[in-house]
Amino acid sequence: MDVGWQVVAALIGAAFVAGWVDAVVGGGGLIQLPALLIGLPQATPVATVSGTNKISSAAGTLMATGTYLRHVRVEWRSAAPLMASAWIGSSVGADLVRFIPKEYFTPLVLGVLIGVGWYTVRRPQLGLVHELRHAGSGHYLRLAGLGLAIGVYDGLIGPGTGMFFIIALVGMLGYGFLEASAMAKLANLTTNVAALTVFGAGGHILWKLGLTMAAANLTGGLTGARMALRFGNGFVRRVFLVAVVGLGAKLAWDSLQLVL
Repeated sequence: MDVGWQVVAALIGAAFVAGWVDAVVGGGGLIQLPALLIGLPQATPVATVSGTNKISSAAGTLMATGTYLRHVRVEWRSAAPLMASAWIGSSVGADLVRFIPKEYFTPLVLGVLIGVGWYTVRRPQLGLVHELRHAGSGHYLRLAGLGLAIGVYDGLIGPGTGMFFIIALVGMLGYGFLEASAMAKLANLTTNVAALTVFGAGGHILWKLGLTMAAANLTGGLTGARMALRFGNGFVRRVFLVAVVGLGAKLAWDSLQLVL
């Protein structure tokens, strides 16, 4: 595919920033996926754009996950059902991306973001303390349900997946932002690899471009994860709110374009 060096340079920059945002709070796809949609030729299939985006996202998420696991304790009995169901959901979503227009989901996702952003602002202590609300089988079933639902979204659309995992873990289950970020990275890495398996099998990945962007995403992910660990829950909460506003603004613009 003929892509100029200026476009490649811009995509590398977008991948670095996306890796940083994903490592801190999630939602880096808001930067990276639109950049690919703008930079690649208009005739590029949506599945190819998504597949190329996934290889870069997976690399950055892998680096961030490793950094979090070295510093944040994860209870693997809780992570296992979240990751297993996220794999199933993402595989289903990636397979459906050929058939379902993603613009239909934009108004719904925008509504969710507005609600979650308002809820977070109204509750200043949300995510600053790790205090789980459920235990036993109820806890694990909720984790599995969240993994399946958000996994489908990631395979089908993508941007904001890490953020949605954090929203659910913090708002619904009572995790602190740092603990939720570590769990979200594991789940998001799982959804990325699952979607990559589907897109790769269908030949929907531009490997050279994807691997180049992956190197930049890795660097951004490592930088972002270290900053989150250094500055703690309060810092992550502030970045979370900024990311919610940014993602909401982008989705609102997309919805407006559909109406006009």
